[in-house]
Amino acid sequence: MKSWIYLIAGGLMEVVWAYGLAFSDGLSKIEWVIPTVIAVVISFWLFGKALSELPVSTGYALFTGLGAFGTAICGMVLFNEEVSLLKIVFLVSLISCIIGLKLVPEKKESTQYPMQIISDELEEVE
Repeated sequence: MKSWIYLIAGGLMEVVWAYGLAFSDGLSKIEWVIPTVIAVVISFWLFGKALSELPVSTGYALFTGLGAFGTAICGMVLFNEEVSLLKIVFLVSLISCIIGLKLVPEKKESTQYPMQIISDELEEVE
């Protein structure tokens, strides 16, 4: 459960650094660059902590999806970006997929990665 909290917090920090990049005017405004860099570091640190318990495929999909969803919502609500029915439909679809990934049970049949299995089999042949 703690890994999901890290993942959500990392996704929220992704929203912070995405807007920090936009406000930095091409990284030319140092007053925006410094907090943006801090937000990037915190975001990836939280993401890394989440991956200690979550599979990278699920974790990365959720991390980037939450960041995209949060950035789009903030843009529409806080920064007067265009709102359209299609945008709302696709955002609802995105968040539905994120929730769906959370609900899929993890199946742990093997603790080895495919390349480890191949490597082990090659060693047996030699």
